[in-house]
Amino acid sequence: MDALEHFLQSLELPELTTQQLCQQWKWDKELSRGDYLTREGQTEQHLYFIDSGTLIIYYEQEGIEQVVGFGYENTMICSFPSFIRNLPSEYYIRAMSDVTLVGIHRNDFYRILEQDSRLESAWRKLIEEALLGRIEREVDLLTVSPKDRLQRLLDRSPHLFQRVPHKYIASYLRMAPETLSRNLKS
Repeated sequence: MDALEHFLQSLELPELTTQQLCQQWKWDKELSRGDYLTREGQTEQHLYFIDSGTLIIYYEQEGIEQVVGFGYENTMICSFPSFIRNLPSEYYIRAMSDVTLVGIHRNDFYRILEQDSRLESAWRKLIEEALLGRIEREVDLLTVSPKDRLQRLLDRSPHLFQRVPHKYIASYLRMAPETLSRNLKS
């Protein structure tokens, strides 16, 4: 069983729905380190499932990359605001390593979503969890010390520290690389 099928089965959808959905994930894509999955201004037409590799999600502000997230094995990725609204992306998504993905076209995804209320419910739960994660991150950025933000990320996603250069983790945590380094040592 491949990773996508296992992921879809974890959503506890009926077998037929899982099979139909798997058949629509037909956009295989491979990226080399440094390649872009999405660029600012591009309208996102695919939702991707990451088979292997790590990606970084960021926007540019005054020539500085401001990291807002990461993608790694067994997770979905796209410029979600662009995908959902069918508008140009404000974000870049770039490979931090060699990456393999499989995607579903936006039109196919929404067609299937409209046909199956259980899939729609599963999608809503995934979106709700993502929203809760973003709210928790916003609260952390506003109220928690840099050391505590770092500890929470270490507890939640320790694998990032082996895959992603620390300067990007520092950006994600809204701290200087030196602050990250100092807090990692203490």
